[in-house]
Amino acid sequence: QVQLVESGGGLVQAGGSLRLSCSASIPTYSTTTWYRQAPGKEREFVAGISWSDSSTDYADSVKGRFTISRNNAQNTVYLQMNSLSPEDTAIYYCHSKIFIEGNWHDYWGRGTQVTVSS
Repeated sequence: QVQLVESGGGLVQAGGSLRLSCSASIPTYSTTTWYRQAPGKEREFVAGISWSDSSTDYADSVKGRFTISRNNAQNTVYLQMNSLSPEDTAIYYCHSKIFIEGNWHDYWGRGTQVTVSS
């Protein structure tokens, strides 16, 4: 069964750091993206990284604070989050498209909670 599993969330004080992981059960061979959803808000893009050349893209709100990276040998994408603020509190989800049986399919993890206290 194909799965994306996030881990690494938790409670941290403002100014602190966390590293999230998104582990895939099989190689994705495509871009993996982190999204987040805060209470009462829509899910929003955070960062993405390509499979082929690890090119990256970030939301303006996290540029300079978050770093996305990947280890293709371990089918894992990381999100290093520094200088966290209470505004970063949300459930963080990873997403990837995976090519299976002739078609690309969207896969989402179940999310990991990040809570930043002031």
